[in-house]
Amino acid sequence: MPIDVIFVLISGASGFFPVFAGWYNYKLLDHILKIVFLFFVISSVFDPLMWILTQTGSKNNMPVIHINVIVTLFFFTIIYCILFSTLVLKRITIIFSIITFIVMMVYNRNFAEYPSESNTALSILLILLSLIYFYQLLNPLTFVNIEKQSLFWINAGVLFYSAVNIFLFMIFTQIPLEDQHNYYIINSISNIIANVLYSIGLFCKPQKTV
Repeated sequence: MPIDVIFVLISGASGFFPVFAGWYNYKLLDHILKIVFLFFVISSVFDPLMWILTQTGSKNNMPVIHINVIVTLFFFTIIYCILFSTLVLKRITIIFSIITFIVMMVYNRNFAEYPSESNTALSILLILLSLIYFYQLLNPLTFVNIEKQSLFWINAGVLFYSAVNIFLFMIFTQIPLEDQHNYYIINSISNIIANVLYSIGLFCKPQKTV
């Protein structure tokens, strides 16, 4: 079995890591972590769905990726709006998310094509929001052990995945079709690592951050 296929399969399976972690620790999750957990439950369906479509003879599973990008934008807009402590940051999150959605609708109206611009715009947004949240975490009103913060690990996963893949998303459609699977290993590996970080976060006991 080709190495890229192995990583794709492991990457798809890793989507269930945070689902299991959230299910195991569900009684300890606060309201924001329950929203995060719901996102991972929904997100974990997309990779298996793409695989099923491929196995059943579907010629194009790109619409699944488009829907995944939109769902991710929707959930993380809500999540960061709740996480940010000031009204200004909440408003910035909403404004930037609306701009991101407009970019998605303008540049990726064809759901049969890979959403390169949508993924790139989403990555820029998530990098920005995750960096702002890290700044908020590192400047609390009271002392906290940051490594015990559930959302520290989850935010780290968001930043890591978005930062690693943003350039891949930018150029993916320009890569020759026969070589795309070689480059997509980057996405698979980063997705596995991000899912491990998400899982660590959901295993943590929620702590007061500010």
